[in-house]
Amino acid sequence: MNTLVPDALSIDGVHKSFGTVQALDGISFAIRRGEFFGLLGPNGAGKSTLINIVAGLIRPDQGRVAVLGHDTVRDWRSARRLIGVVPQELVFDPFFKVVDMLRIQAGYYGCGREVWPWIDEMLVRLDLENKRNASMRALSGGMKRRVLIAQALVHRPPVVILDEPTAGVDVELRRTLWSFLRELHARGTTVVLTTHYLEEAQDLCERIAIIDRGRVRVIETTTQLLDRHPFRFLRLKLGNGGVLPESLRPLVSDEKNGVTELRLERGKHPISGVFAALRTAGLDIEDVHTREPDLEDIFIELTGEHAVAGRVAG
Repeated sequence: MNTLVPDALSIDGVHKSFGTVQALDGISFAIRRGEFFGLLGPNGAGKSTLINIVAGLIRPDQGRVAVLGHDTVRDWRSARRLIGVVPQELVFDPFFKVVDMLRIQAGYYGCGREVWPWIDEMLVRLDLENKRNASMRALSGGMKRRVLIAQALVHRPPVVILDEPTAGVDVELRRTLWSFLRELHARGTTVVLTTHYLEEAQDLCERIAIIDRGRVRVIETTTQLLDRHPFRFLRLKLGNGGVLPESLRPLVSDEKNGVTELRLERGKHPISGVFAALRTAGLDIEDVHTREPDLEDIFIELTGEHAVAGRVAG
């Protein structure tokens, strides 16, 4: 590694246990400056523990984490100023107005009035302008989430970490947030995202790490992850209440609402063979289409679990 240009995040041999539960088991990887990086895994994989270590909220039992070269334990003040973290939980002081919360947060990082125009811009971009003088306790859950995002960005950190930022929020906020983050990323901000909405990760992230049981299962570009899957999927709706022949049953990956999805291995299960079996059984096809594997298919292949939120429309 070129020490003159340190990685945005460097994670080296990190272990963390809580009693008898090992949350992280020797995790090592680096996130380059300016990346839009996805950190994925099932519930309990260790994602939030790792984020809390990066943020300096807990210490690793072993290993080292650095933010742009600053050790999160030995040089925690500098490391903390370089990151903005959007937590899963809605943590806020209910007695302050929105704009006051953001100005107080800016002061916490040593920023003064010079960032107030940036605060005003965020209020507009996150659709909070008409709530700037509202008390935090009067906001809806979605609006509180927007304020947390603004708090994480108030000091203009070069590294932003978002831990399930769109969990339980509406489609409007999701689209507003991603549009804003794409712009920040285009300006050079490093963005680290954890999400159960895997379509978001597939659409936004340049590189992805999938962790499970405290270990990194794979870390590749999004394109590499999608190309590694040797399958394609064929969705069928049979006419007149037809039942799939037994010869095709081992290929079924999903069935719902009268539609059957077959998982076909490339070079082994040609689509023409499926059609031939259906003709032999005297079955009519009412509708059919294929789809290429997506990130959720890869996630299931590597962890054996479906994403909690599943595929997201829109």
